[in-house]
Formats: sequence, C-alpha cells, structure tokens
Amino acid sequence: MPCCLDHPGLIFWEKIDFQIFEQKKSKFLMNEYFPVAAMTVKGNLTVPKIPESNMALSILGVFLGLLLEVSTHGPTGIPRTSWKHQDINLIEFVEPGIFNYSTLLLNEDKQVLYVGAREAIFELNMGNISVKNNKVIWKVSETEMERCILKGKSKETECLNYIRVLQVLDGDSLYVCGTHAFQPSCDYLSLKEFKLENKPEDGRGKCSFDPAQSFTTVMVDGELYSGTAYNFLGSEPIIYRNSLSQSLLRTEYSTSWLNEPSFVFADVIRESENSLEGEDDKIYFFFTEVSVEYEFFGKLLIPRIARVCKGDLGGQRTLQKKWTSFLKAKLVCSMPELNFVFNVVHDVFILKTPDWKETVIYGVFTSQWGNVGLSAVCAYNMTSVDEVFSKGKYMQKATVEQSHTKWVRYNGVPPSPRPGACINNNDRLQHINSSLHLPDKTLQFVRDHPLLEDPVLPIGNGPKLVTKDVNYTQIAVDRVQALDKNVYDVIFTGTDKGILHKSIIYEGEVHIVEEIQLLPNSEPIKTLLLSSQRYLYAGSDAGVIQSPTAFCEKYSSCEDCILARDPYCAWDSDVSSCVNILQDHVSHRRNLIQNLNGDAHQCPSVKSLSLENYQPITVKPGSSAELPCQLTSNLAHPVWKLNATVLSTEATKFHLIGDTGMLIYSISPEDLGVYECWAEEQAKGKNFTQLMSGYILSFDLGERYTTLGPLTSTLTSGLALKPATEGNSNTAGPPLTSTLPSSPTLPPQTETTLTPLLSTTVTPLQTLSFPSSGSPILETRDPSTEYLKTDNGNALLFLFLLFFLLFLALITYNCYMQYLPAPCLKVRAALLGNKKKPQPDYMTCEAGLMEPIVEKVEQTDAHSQNQGQQKALRDTGYETEPECGNGKIPTLEDLDDTIEPKEKPFDVVCESQPIEYADADAPC
Repeated sequence: MPCCLDHPGLIFWEKIDFQIFEQKKSKFLMNEYFPVAAMTVKGNLTVPKIPESNMALSILGVFLGLLLEVSTHGPTGIPRTSWKHQDINLIEFVEPGIFNYSTLLLNEDKQVLYVGAREAIFELNMGNISVKNNKVIWKVSETEMERCILKGKSKETECLNYIRVLQVLDGDSLYVCGTHAFQPSCDYLSLKEFKLENKPEDGRGKCSFDPAQSFTTVMVDGELYSGTAYNFLGSEPIIYRNSLSQSLLRTEYSTSWLNEPSFVFADVIRESENSLEGEDDKIYFFFTEVSVEYEFFGKLLIPRIARVCKGDLGGQRTLQKKWTSFLKAKLVCSMPELNFVFNVVHDVFILKTPDWKETVIYGVFTSQWGNVGLSAVCAYNMTSVDEVFSKGKYMQKATVEQSHTKWVRYNGVPPSPRPGACINNNDRLQHINSSLHLPDKTLQFVRDHPLLEDPVLPIGNGPKLVTKDVNYTQIAVDRVQALDKNVYDVIFTGTDKGILHKSIIYEGEVHIVEEIQLLPNSEPIKTLLLSSQRYLYAGSDAGVIQSPTAFCEKYSSCEDCILARDPYCAWDSDVSSCVNILQDHVSHRRNLIQNLNGDAHQCPSVKSLSLENYQPITVKPGSSAELPCQLTSNLAHPVWKLNATVLSTEATKFHLIGDTGMLIYSISPEDLGVYECWAEEQAKGKNFTQLMSGYILSFDLGERYTTLGPLTSTLTSGLALKPATEGNSNTAGPPLTSTLPSSPTLPPQTETTLTPLLSTTVTPLQTLSFPSSGSPILETRDPSTEYLKTDNGNALLFLFLLFFLLFLALITYNCYMQYLPAPCLKVRAALLGNKKKPQPDYMTCEAGLMEPIVEKVEQTDAHSQNQGQQKALRDTGYETEPECGNGKIPTLEDLDDTIEPKEKPFDVVCESQPIEYADADAPC
C-alpha cells in the first residue's frame, strides 16, 4: 500500500489476524477502503497501525500517496478510432426556446420516444427523432412563480417546471411529474389527444423539488417507485411507493436508513416468474450516500444497492406504512493492485435475461476526489447480489465510551423469519401470507438493522474497464452475438464532455472500439437509452441525439474493418465493404470476415497501387515540403519509407516525423524520390501495416537553373521518367531518359503486411524532368540561396565550441579574481592555494567589541599575583563586567604594557570615528 509519509513512528506495519482486525476496526479509518484487501480477503492482513493522535494526518498522507500512485501508474484506455460530430451521420432534435432534454422514455410498441424537457413534453419518431409527432406545453402559473421567487429561488431557472417523471401508466396515458416551481406536481397525459388531463396530484415523494437534485423512478405494474427528497430543503430523503391498489409505503426518516443519498437508478427484477420458492418481485435502488459505518475527517461517500419487495404492505403495529423489506448493502468497485476504490456511482444499467439469475448489473464509478481523473465500469452478477441480501450478516450500532456510536457486525442470531426478506412459500406454511403478519420482533430488528455488512463484489474482483482523464456519467450495455457464435457485451459510456465510448471485453482484455463526439458542444450526457433496433439516444441540456450503435461503413478497407474489432461489423468480400452483421439484408451472407482478436491475415489481397496513384510534389532546392499522413487509428503509428527504405528520426536531421505527417526542410537532391506513409498497428502479437499515402518528390526545374547536375540519390531502381522537353534552353546537355516501372517497390504482401489504403486525394502523375548525368554540380542564378544546399552542421558545432570555451575562460578568470561566491573560492584555494588572508568586512574601533587575546605570562611580583593571569576577553554584550584589580575603570595607558598593538584596517581610522554610544563593556 503506497504511503507518502516518511515519519519515524507515524506509520508502521504489523501483521494481524483477521479476527483481531475485526475487533480493532473502529480504530482504523475506512478499514474496508484503506486497504481494499479487507473487503475481499479473509486471513492475514497487513494494515497500518497508527497512533490515535496522528490518525487524521496519517490517513491524509496515505490517501495522498494513493492519489500519486494511481495518477502515475493508473491504467489509460485509448479508443482506437475517434469520430467527430460532423464526420458521422447523427440525427438531432432541438426545439427553439426549450432546454434541459434530460428525461427520456422509449415506447417500442408505439415506436416513439417521449422527451421531457423544461415546460414541454415531446413525442418523437423512434426511427428518426427529427420527426416530431406531438408536443404539449406545461408551465407554472404566475401565482406559483411569485411564491417560488419569495422562497429565494431564481425566476429564470429554478422557478420553472422541469419534467422529471415520464412513465407509461397504460396503453392510453402517461404519468408525468414536474418540479413545478419547487412545488412538485403530477398529472396524466392522454396519448390519443396528447394533452394533459388536468388531474393534478401532489408530487411530493414522486418528484424532486429542485431540478438539480438527484432523482430516480420506475413504474412497476401501475405502481410508481421513486427515490427523491420529500421536503423543500431536500433534507428528508425517501424511497417511496405510490399505488392505487396497495398502501403507500416509505422509508424511515433516519440516517441509518438513508444518509444524504444521491439516487441514480431503479429497476425491477422479476424473481417471481417460474420461482419454485414462491419469491416476490424485487425493486432495486442504486445511490451514493454518506457513510455511517466508517470514520473519516470528512464526509466519506459509499455506493449502495438497496432492495424492497413488490408485495410489501408494511407492518401491522411496528413499521406501519413503512417498508418491512428495506435492506441496503455496499457496492464495491476497486483496483486491488493499487488499493484504490471508486466510491461514487453515477449510473447503472441492468442487462436482463429470461432467467433472472443470469442478469448482470453494470455501473459507472468515479472517485469522490475528482482530481484523480479515473473512471471505472464494474459488473455484478445478480446471484451475488441475491446471496448478500438473503444470507449476509447485519450491522448494528454500538456505543463506545458512552459518547460515540459505531457500527459493528451483529454476531447474534437474527429472528425468524429473516428480517428484510420477501414472503415466500416457507413463510406461508407458517401462516405468514404478507408483511402484516410478520412478528414485531422481526420488524423491530429490520428497523434497527437496515445495513448489511457483506459487500457486493464485482465480477473478477475488479473493474471491467478503467479510463484515465475521463469522467463517465451514463452507461448502456448491448449483448451481441458475433460470427464466432459467442456473445459479447458491448459497453456504451457517456462522458461529461459529450463523448460516447464503445468498448468490448474479449478474453478478459478490454478494447475501446471508438469514441464519438455525440454532442456538438462539450456538455454532459445526462441520459443514455438503447433501443432494440440498435439506436442510442442521448439527452442533454441542449437537445437529443440519435446515433447508430456502429459505423461499419466508415471503415474503407478489410484490414481497417477487422482491426476495429467491432462485434457489429464484418468485411463482406462480395461487395468489398464493411457491413453491419445485424442488418437483415446482411445476416444471410456467407462471405463475411470477422476476427475480434484483430487478426487480419484473412483479408483478401488487392492489386498494388501504381505510381499514377501517388501524389507528385515539386519543390525548389533548399526549400521545405510537408507530406500529410492522417492515420485512422489512434493505436497505430506512422512508418515512413523513402524509395522502399524505412526512415527514422535519427536517419537524417532534415526529416521531422509527426503523427499527422512529415516535414522535410532544406531539401537537397538526396531527399528526392518516392515517399510512402504506412500505418503500423499491432494485434494478436503481430504487426499489420496499411499504406495511407504516397508521394513523389522532385525538383521544380524552372528558368532559374542554368546547370543541372546528377541527383545524389535516384528513385526506386527501374523508375521510368519522361525526357525533358526538347529545346529547353535551361538544360545543358542531352536530356536524361531512364526507365520507370509501373509501380514502386512496396513491401511484399504477407500476413502482417496489408493492402494499401490511400487517405489522401491524389492527382495524376505529372511529367518529371531530371538533370543530365554529365554535369558535376547544381548551380543557380541566385547566389543568395546557395547556402540552403549546404550542410551547416560543422559551422554550428564550431560556433558552439567557441562560445563554450569563452564561457569557461570567463568563469576561470572571475574565480581567480575572487569575484565569485564561496564555493568557487574553495575550489580555487584547493587548486592554487590561498596566500591572502580573508579580509573582514569591517573592524570596529571599540576595544570592547573585538579585543586581542593576551597570552598567559608568568608574574613574579605581588601585584601581578593579585591581578592574576589575564585571559582572552570576548564580546559578551550586556553580560557582567570583568572585575578590575584597583576597582576603577582602566584606561588605555594602563593596558599599554599588556595589550599588543594590532594593525588597524587600512580603511578604518579610529581617531576620526569616536564612539559615543557602545553596547560592549570597556576593557579592564
């Protein structure tokens, strides 16, 4: 586990048993998040032992170390292909004056898409959303608007009606709700006339007050299940059921049940179908809330999955009109190799199957601390979820030191029937046919123990996909059967920049097929829906975008089609195009090539390109030329060849190779020839190349040239060029005629060398004229351009060495003259010796500040014995004055016999600088 603290005694490691770790879990912050191993491994763990006084600082240091580790060594997902908004066929719907198209509802039976926007509801054609079938306007009254303004809300934004709920009630009507100027209201929308029925209902608990608040709903058999805030301030979260046939149910208003949740998704799992145990259907809610079981110096967020039973009727005495089946557990999405956890869930997609046990839940996660810049996609088996809810351990509150409450595992035996479980056949045998018949002991237990300790772990104990510098906001998943008869999950993820990523997982390896700029502006994708007709619908503040799930027609060659590794696409050899295998007119064809591992060796070979397909470029000697080469794959890198010889950046200093082309400057005769740009991409351990562009570079032989010499390098051997025009006065000697083949020398077609693909529009090859082979040099009429033909490298090197030597000489002189700082003087003293004593900056005239040291001498007379030995005096500031033998202040005459005169500084004259005030004591 990385740690950025290097303080002795602050953090040290100890190896403890898992049971001891469970007992000490209250002393470790986020024991199941730092380290992550505590969530997944039971056994011996290595955990930090931190003194209580340094707890917050230590965890902060550990977290900063994790950020550094993840940011430095975190994975990066690179899409193979990038499509701009204008490069692909997208259908857009925008109504002038309408904003916030964030609520989408598909009705595939009617082939329509319902869009809920600000103060408007639209009915669009699902096949082409630019076709508007119907529209209804739903605004707030002036009275409601003024009431909202008095509450301190904005008239231009917040005090409008944002449509947040669009649910199919039956075949003839929709149930719609809006924020309605911070007073949620619901109504019924008639689909025949497409207008509101003016049957307003209170929207509290069904729709959010604030359009910016998190919110989710799902309609199940005419009953609306919602997760939202129940009051104006948004401080009372609630999971609510509105039903005409059953009682209204809600959660307890307690932090144990919901603690500042941010709801993202809700859906039903039909477990009652063909169930031998008589199980009930279950509604699952996904949200992020503030943790109650972990201690931290701030609000620690935890992703949750909660469950209620469709047949729940509440309790008879305990939990009246409250959920008796509400339980919640922790969703884990982490990178164990880096001990890093994604603790915020943004969206969830449930990939349903006929058998509910094979259902897979996909979620997009980020870190609570957004500066990490990582997003992850984790997948969960529904069987793992059911295992946690049906057999998981409960957590309970425990009072520590009579003041603080902690959550610990409940190790007792829970009452029967199991708290939070749905009514099944076993309960019915005990005459418990509904939640109204449950004993109070079970209801009391589930009210106090809504949190499960066991987490829901992802498939493979890690993310399916992790990307860097990308913030995912929405997700949709499609299941596709490829030509190899295997089924693959295609993951579509929308970002906060309006970009869509399409990814597949092949043999445990994640491959991002492409990224698409869905929205013309860089804004978040707020809603992402997937239809059975393989269309994606993305909603944002600015409008709605319709996009196909694949752009197979954009791949113009077999190699490009196969290397894309898109399960929707295959190469059709009959029509020589990349086609969508799910289309009806394509599915029956047999000559289709598809390899999701990227191996393109099965692609048929095509005829090699001739020189007529290469673009001629004529330049002046000594000038520059830019050869474009646009790669279609972000995973490929360019390989340039000159006359069939691979060029590298070290080969010559006159070639500057970049991702989009090559720049040749100061062109000389040896730079002429046939240039080819090849895209080299690796797949399945092999390198596959495609010819992207080709050029023929030659000199422009105009009137400015008088004498033409031979080229230092020729084109590809056997190159046939037309002779120069007869009668050209600028050419000396007979014209040169050489042979030119019909095609340049290209790499042989092997399983790792693919057919050429020119991405540049070329023009017909022009007639090229070359100089005579008998002229020794190439001369021009303009002497000012003569230097362009020469290599100035030696001159530049000579100038560099000259300036370097001058610099060393200047440094040496200044060091010798003692003009440089102390380090240089030390080097000088070590090399030359220092004969001069360093002069002090100044010398004071006061004898008490700097007094000479008088050596000890032997005194034989009585007066000398009383006076004692005179010692060296030091400047002591205001310390006690030394005692004098005669009790008087001595004068300079008294000290003439004992103090040796000292040479005064040459720049200080003591007589001219009398001291009127002195801090030092006078000498004795």
